[in-house]
Formats: sequence, C-alpha cells, structure tokens
Amino acid sequence: MARNITPRKENYSQWYLDVIKAAELADYAPVRGCMVIRPTGFAIWENIKQKLDTEFKNTGHVNAYFPVLIPNSFLQKEAEHIEGFAPECAVVTHAGGEELEEPFIVRPTSETIIGHMYSKWVQSWRDLPVLINQWCNVMRWEKRPRLFLRTSEFLWQEGHTAHETEKEAREETLKMLAIYKHVFEDELAIPVLDGEKTAGERFPGAVDTYTCEAMMSDTKALQAGTSHFLGQNFAKAFEIQYQDREGNLQYCFTTSWGVSTRSVGALIMTHSDDDGLIIPPRIAPTKIVILPISKDESTAENILLPKAKELAEKLNNSLGGLCVKIDDNFHMRPADRFFIHLQKGVPLRLELGEKDLNAGTVRFVRRDTGEKIDVKFENAIHEAANILDDIQNNLFKRAKDFREANTHEAGSYDELKKILAEKGGFVKAFFAGTPEDEIKIREETGGATPRCVLSHEGSGKCIITGKPEGRMTVFAKAY
Repeated sequence: MARNITPRKENYSQWYLDVIKAAELADYAPVRGCMVIRPTGFAIWENIKQKLDTEFKNTGHVNAYFPVLIPNSFLQKEAEHIEGFAPECAVVTHAGGEELEEPFIVRPTSETIIGHMYSKWVQSWRDLPVLINQWCNVMRWEKRPRLFLRTSEFLWQEGHTAHETEKEAREETLKMLAIYKHVFEDELAIPVLDGEKTAGERFPGAVDTYTCEAMMSDTKALQAGTSHFLGQNFAKAFEIQYQDREGNLQYCFTTSWGVSTRSVGALIMTHSDDDGLIIPPRIAPTKIVILPISKDESTAENILLPKAKELAEKLNNSLGGLCVKIDDNFHMRPADRFFIHLQKGVPLRLELGEKDLNAGTVRFVRRDTGEKIDVKFENAIHEAANILDDIQNNLFKRAKDFREANTHEAGSYDELKKILAEKGGFVKAFFAGTPEDEIKIREETGGATPRCVLSHEGSGKCIITGKPEGRMTVFAKAY
C-alpha cells in the first residue's frame, strides 16, 4: 500500500484524488470548477479519442467544428432544452469593452447552433443524412466539481446527425450506443449496461435517451456515454426542413450523442487500487517500461542500456507505435523507479539486470496482479504481446465479476430501499413510474436514481405503481 494514497475503504473520494495526483493526470485550475489535464491524463484521453474517432469514421461520420459562443435566442427556441441547461449556463454579456446587444451562452452542448447551420445546409432529401461529429470543449457551471467526473469545463465529442426518416434516425441512435459499448468494453476494459433512460433522466428536448452505465469500485454508477433520439423537436425549432422525394416539405429527424473526459475518471475508478493507477494496455500511453538495473552506473549505461534499446525497438515495431519507454534514471534507487511506474499504471514493467543479461532473460512484472515472470530474451516480444492481452482480459473480467457480485434484485419498493441502504450497488426492479416517482425514490433512498432500462429482460409488476407493464430497471446511486 502506497503511503501517498489514502486507502479506498478509508476515504474513497480522497483515494480517487490521491491516485490522480500520484499518477500526474490532472490538477485544479485557478478558475473554480475547472481543471488542467496533465500530459499523462491527456495522453489517455487522446487514446480514447482515437479509438472513438476511428469507429465514427468507419460508420460514415465526419468531423467539423462549431463556435463556442451561442446566441441566447437560440437556446430560447427549444423550451425543454433551455429549461434543462439554464442553471448550468455561463453567459457572456460584455466584449470589446462594451455590453453586447444580445448575450452569448458558452456552449453547454451544441444542438442549437448546429441545428441553425443544418437548416441552411439541408434543402433536399439528397442532402441527407448529415453525419457530423465535433471534438471540443463545453462548459456547464458545476457547483460540486471533481476532477474528470464533474468539471465546469470538460472535453468531449458530440455527434449530431439529421435523417430523412424516423426509422433511420432511431437506427443511428442505437448504432452509436453500440459503438460506445464496444469501446468501453473492448478498449477501456469497463463492462457497461446499455439501455434506455427513464422519462425523468432523459436528455432535455429528446424523445428517447439511451445510455451506457458502468459500476465503479465503490459500487456507485457512472454514466459513461449517451445517445439521444431527438425526433423532430430540434428540427422544428430550427426549421431543418427538406423537400422529400414527392416534392413535399418535411422536417428532418435528428440525433445527438456524446462521450467526455469523464471516461478517464471511469477508468481510474474501475481499475485502480491502493497503490495507484492501473491502465488497460489497449488505452495506455505507455504499455511497457524497460528498466536497466545495475549498482554500477557504467555497466547500466554501456551494457544494459544498449540491450534495453534493442528490446524497446523490437517491441515498438511489434506493438505498432511508440508505446514502450526506457527508464534510464540510474541515479535513483531501483525501488523508487519501480514505484513511479507502478503509480502511473504502466501495464507491464520489464527489468533487465546483470544476472538477467547473463542468463539471457528479462523479468516481466504485471501491474494488475504483481506477478513476476522470467522470460527468455528471444521470447520476449511474443510473450509481451500475450501478457498484455491477458492483462486486458483480466481487468475486464475482474470488473465484470465485481459488478455481478454487487448487482441485486428487488421485488418490492421496501426491498429496493433496504438493499440500497445495506448493500448499495446496482438493484434491478420492475418500474413503470413517473418522473415524480423518480424524485420520490431519490429522496427516500438518499440519492438513488433509475440508471438504465433493460428492455430485453421483459416486463413485470411495478414496485411503485403496481402496474403490470413495469420494465426491468437498474437503480443505483451515481456520480
């Protein structure tokens, strides 16, 4: 257990912040609620971004960029949307030393400005579909900030598409949800439950919202990504119309979907331990670090370092990128060098000492289990790839096993409250209540909300209303 990290069981919130500090992922900015993302934290985000961006482009989406400032009148056009975001908006009233005729909103999301532009670009059914994504920052004034999880400014991607038919738009909404699930599970090794949001949890202005929900290592839920079917709500508000195949004027059906730097927080809280950060290999900026080790600095520099460079070059070529680094801090004690990379979550550490060199081996040390394996030098490239894959799979299995062990079912409202109070975690129950019922549940359970509707699990008697058409819903306290 690292002395500079508070144990999870002692204080989970402080543990989380300690891991971020020890791994040098982010720091607080001078502006309240904002953060500075440090190079390691940004490199993780860049890798997540790259994985998502590839998936988007493979499904026909293209990237564009829209302004950070939105006329206040734009937000007023979609009443439900502005009502949902109004308390979080930052407003610009002065610029160039003068008061503005119309205030500008620092974008909390971009449906309105993009809707305005689409109304100019879309004229005919031949212009559809419009499949655009943007990578940008947004601002939602956060009263209780927490690094990566809730900050007033954060980075994200927001996709916005316009379609000819409702069927096509709904298919798009679910397609993007499936991409999120794939990237979270296959790349970040975070198992997620995917399904529909209830009416009380729906995105402001959406007809339907779909979500990926992950369980963190304190058994709380975290909303990892959302995809929204907006129907014609924004199209009507912003006059996104097209001439159909019969020559009639129609409103488009639109969608929006997004994942943010909150995903870095999800990664930290899913995999890390009391020693520090753990990063799944497929998303790790540095997958392997090689440490030449000798009491004699001359031997380390002139004999071991060249061998380490040879190995690093072969590994980088094999793994496809500059993801293998060499630690040549020979002035530091080996234990201190080990500790730095352990806290930064490097998946695999390779130690090369004089005894290893003489024996023709290199020692592999796994970050996820701490297991030490001596591997023949000629087998190192093959074994490194195998072990990295095993670490990736182990982290996913470990997280999924944890989620399943902390998922329960409730047959009544009293049982739901009892489980949430005594065990926490995810609680599945049939639900067909109203947004008012959701508020009641949140107030009477100390903050639990319906996270996700699992439509594939059928229907049953609602634990609140007694209606027979209750859908299986996951309840949890969440970030």
